[in-house]
Amino acid sequence: MAANASADKHWSSGLGFILATAGAAVGLGNLWRFPFLAGENGGGAFVLIYIACVFLIGMPIMLAELALGRTGGGSAMHSVRTLITQSGANRGWQFIGVLSIFIPFIGVAYYSVVGGWAVDYAAHGMIGKVASESGELAGARFDIMLANPWRMLAAHSVFMGGIMLVLIRGVHGGIEAISKVLMPMLFLLLAGLMVYALKVGDTARAMDFLFSPDWSAVTGKTIILAAGQAFFSLAIGVGVMITYGAYVPNTISLGRSVAIVALVDTAVALVAGIAIFPFVFSQGLDPAGGPGLIFVTLPTAFGQMSGGMVVGAAFFLLLFFAAFTTGIGTLEPVVSWMEERRGMSRTRGTLLAGFGAWFVGIAALLSFNLWSHIHPFNLVPGYDGKSIFDTMDFTIASVLLPFNGLLIALFTGWAVPRLVRGHLGLSPRIETLWIWVLRLLIPFAIILIAVWK
Repeated sequence: MAANASADKHWSSGLGFILATAGAAVGLGNLWRFPFLAGENGGGAFVLIYIACVFLIGMPIMLAELALGRTGGGSAMHSVRTLITQSGANRGWQFIGVLSIFIPFIGVAYYSVVGGWAVDYAAHGMIGKVASESGELAGARFDIMLANPWRMLAAHSVFMGGIMLVLIRGVHGGIEAISKVLMPMLFLLLAGLMVYALKVGDTARAMDFLFSPDWSAVTGKTIILAAGQAFFSLAIGVGVMITYGAYVPNTISLGRSVAIVALVDTAVALVAGIAIFPFVFSQGLDPAGGPGLIFVTLPTAFGQMSGGMVVGAAFFLLLFFAAFTTGIGTLEPVVSWMEERRGMSRTRGTLLAGFGAWFVGIAALLSFNLWSHIHPFNLVPGYDGKSIFDTMDFTIASVLLPFNGLLIALFTGWAVPRLVRGHLGLSPRIETLWIWVLRLLIPFAIILIAVWK
């Protein structure tokens, strides 16, 4: 364990570390973003490309981030700076640390807005007001929520406030403790929903959609979205894994942990698809429902099935659990940096980071109502027509996460390989293969994806 870590800044066990790390990875990216991206991009073809990106690109970079954190012994900014000093590498690599603070700060700001939707729908589900008799009614309910800035602000505030309360309690007493409760509940709820969906939904069409690839639907955009989704889903390039890596005792194998987390994360995304699309197809609804797939299409499906009120309540409670654990992990890199920067107390650092992200999130939520006419980068290619929220999401998920992942791969593979080797719990031969994957394969893959239009 890093000498500069406080007594509470560690995982108490390998299980606690894996649950917390899986909690940071498993979130809205699996239950909200993955299903609608698959629905919009050809189903099975997108799924296969996404899985390939997870295991060929995501896992090696996740391992690199955890190794940087374990070796550097602090926040992303601190760990990168320490490794630069020890290796004599160019100080320009410090940009990784900067991005690993900026990305989670902006990311959790707009993520909290969608987390607020989960709060709103989970609350309404508990009183039986989620399932809808028709798509028009479900769409109207969603639009009414989006059009009400005060309602969205209240949900956004509850979500961010909950994150801050957990983080104030520290790594072991807060992050790990809540992960040990919420992650098993999430897995049980998701498994139950999948079994129910397979029983009452159109299983054959859902399976065909998810696992029979239509390669004619694949474009350069599909590849970019699948890679971005892999980064988004695994929390790669966010700074979470570097920060969490600093809390891992040397007795825990990083290689084994990464494999488990990646498998769990991918399984959750696939199970979410299996749990969602049978409902969608059984009711003759559109699988390419976009972001509204979860908040419009599914409530319609729930409203047309026996027991849909209970199923809807369970689903949105599940969505909230997933969003909340990821929100906690996303804000932690910023809090950790605040603690180190000027010796702030954890409470003060959490409040400052949390309220800052909450304030930025207000701009994202207003883009659905009062500021819906604002398109901040309309003249920039790729950003035309994008709202403030869409601009944040595209910039973080499809631009900055892959770019920071590229920098992390190059930094680990070329600048500091000598320092991180021996910290992974892998054999020397596997470590050597991993280094060359970081040096050559991942940069080539990320650059190819970026230029393939």
